[in-house]
Amino acid sequence: MKMNYKALSKKEAEIDIEGEITSQIWDDSDTSASQFRDLLKQVGDVKTINLHINSPGGDVFEGVSIYNMLKQSKADIHVYIDGLAASIASVIAMAGDTITMPENSMLMIHNPWTIAQGNSKELRKVADDMDKMSESIKTSYLSKSNDKLDVDTLTQLMDEETWLTAKEAAEYGLADEVLEPVKMAACLTEEQAKSFKHTPKSLVTAHPVNEQKAESKQEEEWRRKLRLSAQESLNYLNDSFLF
Repeated sequence: MKMNYKALSKKEAEIDIEGEITSQIWDDSDTSASQFRDLLKQVGDVKTINLHINSPGGDVFEGVSIYNMLKQSKADIHVYIDGLAASIASVIAMAGDTITMPENSMLMIHNPWTIAQGNSKELRKVADDMDKMSESIKTSYLSKSNDKLDVDTLTQLMDEETWLTAKEAAEYGLADEVLEPVKMAACLTEEQAKSFKHTPKSLVTAHPVNEQKAESKQEEEWRRKLRLSAQESLNYLNDSFLF
């Protein structure tokens, strides 16, 4: 997994979250809740955790679990959004006592989406459950916003899949400090970007012509991962929530 931990001192540790948030570990860039729990145990009883995030999001339940672990920690949590905190990764970021964003980083919020199967009653239940999940997720943003964001505005932002700049996030109370721009590595493949409606082009990794064949294999693997992850969730819950 590409989730590294470094002890800065006996009282301070640094954790990096990059790549997707998922229960299924497909490659080194993935992060799961169980791995994060193990990492926190390794970090131990520190006073400060500096959490660096550059992630497109992923599984809502895994992300909510990580968020809750951070909120339950006795350490002061300082979140740094190095490039992108999208989808459920943006919820994880809300666990920070402070959230710092370089001027050219972004925060994306939207409603959960799902892949489901069943009859009409079962699908209506899935839709109702998704609405409940959206309402639950809103509390994470609202509790961080310090009354700079109301429910109606947040609902509209999530409905429209909103990509917030650092300054916009700060205006809504979803970031505490905006820093000078830093060099930001795009962390979305072209296939990942298709999962969202309004992905900024600056966040999508560009590939030269001679790498198209390799990229097509990556896209094929991405599709396979989505299908398998969705099917596993369907078998377990009869629906699958992604965020």
